[in-house]
Amino acid sequence: MMTERLGGRRRQPIIFCDFDGTITQNDNIIAIIRHFNPPGWEALVDEIIGERKSIKEGVGELFRLLPVTLKQEMTDFVIGNASIRAGFQELLDYCRKQEIEFYVTSGGIDFFVYPLLAPYGIPQNHIYCNGSDFSGPQVEITWPHACDDHCHNNCGMCKSTIIRRFPKEQYKRILIGDSVTDFEGAKLADLVFARSHLTTKCTQLGLPHFEYITFHDVIAILKQEENND
Repeated sequence: MMTERLGGRRRQPIIFCDFDGTITQNDNIIAIIRHFNPPGWEALVDEIIGERKSIKEGVGELFRLLPVTLKQEMTDFVIGNASIRAGFQELLDYCRKQEIEFYVTSGGIDFFVYPLLAPYGIPQNHIYCNGSDFSGPQVEITWPHACDDHCHNNCGMCKSTIIRRFPKEQYKRILIGDSVTDFEGAKLADLVFARSHLTTKCTQLGLPHFEYITFHDVIAILKQEENND
């Protein structure tokens, strides 16, 4: 089992893995919005990426552009078009073998996150994502995992809040991500795997990180870390 000492104590490794753009090759929220193409979505996405609008505000506004009558079409679209990044099943197998806890920390939405992850046997209490409400005329996103008192970024699904539930003194915290939703969590992690926007941000902030293309790259580094412990 891969562990690490901190002040003479063994720390349990734990992985927090993003979903959109990480487990899946593409960002499913952007794919949905682009496919159904409601007026005004491009400007909202630019504001989110540019950090001029919070994740919670931006994603909420994006889905309010869509009528609830599209629910099944949206779900079918994501399931039919999402591509899982190579090596994901192998990473899960490695984590089980090494007794590494694996959590999905997703800014995605339940109506597509759960169906896409269903074949992999990840316990639902190990999947953190946003909720959805289709009871009104427009899609409303719900936020069951909001920011704690230490975060004021209005994240929606606050990854740093989840990570803080696993104290640094007990856990070696490993983050795998790609985007703006992973920035704050990367600051707390002991080990960061980054690609895309997260790589750029880690470089700007001077945060140590490993770049990855597939989960096979992640496994290779984890094995190196295991040998170094």
